[in-house]
Amino acid sequence: MRWLALSCAAAITVASAPALAQSASPNGVRTLDPPGAPKAVGTWSIGVRAGDFVFVAGMQGADPATGKLVPDPEGRIRQAFLNIKLIAGSEGATLHDCVRITVYVSDLHRYAGIVDRVQAEVWGKPPYPPRTMMEVQRLFDDDIVEIDSVFYAPAKK
Repeated sequence: MRWLALSCAAAITVASAPALAQSASPNGVRTLDPPGAPKAVGTWSIGVRAGDFVFVAGMQGADPATGKLVPDPEGRIRQAFLNIKLIAGSEGATLHDCVRITVYVSDLHRYAGIVDRVQAEVWGKPPYPPRTMMEVQRLFDDDIVEIDSVFYAPAKK
């Protein structure tokens, strides 16, 4: 009977504990959910810290306040870069700490120049990280762009 009472108390304690915004794996990989960033809906995270690296999920140009895609193409591409900047910044990384970008666009001829112009504007100045840009048949929500990125941000010990 005492075992049952202790088990019930433990279950109630766990069930009533607040959800953690950042959870860690047994090896220390931490999921990210910084304030003001887009929210992950489904079986993915917007980012993780693994040691000295921050991996940001493919970001679309969704306004974090509304969850809706920014209507114009240039504004949408800019918002995708700003979402990346916010998530990486939450872990102490700047855009100049970016070590890899992959840009997926729905129409390479139409959007490649806009991506170049907006990235240069958001970054401010070189150096720019290595980047791959490719056209894909379709993106989530029939979007025009999704940007995947990796940052180096040494963990504070």
